[in-house]
Amino acid sequence: MNTAYVYDPIYLEHDRPSHPENAQRLERILRVLEMENVLSRLTPLEPRPVTLEELERVHTPALIEQVRHAAQSGRHLDPDTYTSPRSYEAALMAAGGVVRAVEALLSGDIDNGFALVRPPGHHATPTRAMGFCLFNNVAVAARAALARDHVTRVFIADFDVHHGNGTQDAFSTDTNVFYFSTHQYPYYPGSGHWRETGDADGAGTLLNVPLPPRVGNAGYAQIMTELVWPLIERFQPDLILVSAGYDAHWSDPLAQMNLSLTGYARLAQELVQMANTLCNGRIVFTLEGGYQLDVLAYGVLNSLFAMLGEETITDPLGPSPQPEPPVDSLIAQLKQVHHLN
Repeated sequence: MNTAYVYDPIYLEHDRPSHPENAQRLERILRVLEMENVLSRLTPLEPRPVTLEELERVHTPALIEQVRHAAQSGRHLDPDTYTSPRSYEAALMAAGGVVRAVEALLSGDIDNGFALVRPPGHHATPTRAMGFCLFNNVAVAARAALARDHVTRVFIADFDVHHGNGTQDAFSTDTNVFYFSTHQYPYYPGSGHWRETGDADGAGTLLNVPLPPRVGNAGYAQIMTELVWPLIERFQPDLILVSAGYDAHWSDPLAQMNLSLTGYARLAQELVQMANTLCNGRIVFTLEGGYQLDVLAYGVLNSLFAMLGEETITDPLGPSPQPEPPVDSLIAQLKQVHHLN
């Protein structure tokens, strides 16, 4: 497989070392990919800044200006969301990096790709930067894809432990985008109830799977088999985008879920298989959360193994020491809501 990765050193210049979302996250990923001799097997893809036209398909001009001005002084946009002097340029390049991967994929230059970008994006709404996120990278890339010929339906999968409220807000009325999210609930940002299934013409295009703490490998696998497969087969996407957050791991310091690295690898394998089955393998992952650095790095590594068509899984931390609760009743409820019975 011709698997690409997007990276630029400017992603390290959005940084506050005392903050959980700092440059060390990306540095650790690159170090592990080099150590495991995977980086040299990937096609490097140079990002470009997102254009204002591309950005304004998702975000208001007022938000774009707010982020630009905040970065000039390095101030916080909210208590969780910081900027530093080059954050605006980094954010433009992060959104543009995911767009660039989609462009290369749709042009046939690569088979799939992983955008190793930051700042992350899935909490950024059309009007607000929040939750460590400045611009919504995956939403901007989805809109860019839909602006091209021969792309009419985009499926976005989000396995970050936090609900991607910004992505949902961007597409809740859009019949051309299906958004699927697994997330700890109730938890930040408080959205993503199973009743949230889309608005107006977009009704039925959101699959929110709000999970109690400690759900792990078995529950996530059951969700993929019983919910995601039938819904994505019904939707028939032309492209799959993945908001890849690795903070649902049992050792992540900011959440209380039970996935292992092996469980995460299985999720990536399933999503790649969905792309192979439904849309000629067209899939792009983009980095979101994950704050235990080894989990983050090996999570990305295993996702890249899946994208390379390999079954290799590296899991130095092993399984969760905690039992996980069943999800049968939630899945039954969601089947009824989404007319899968």
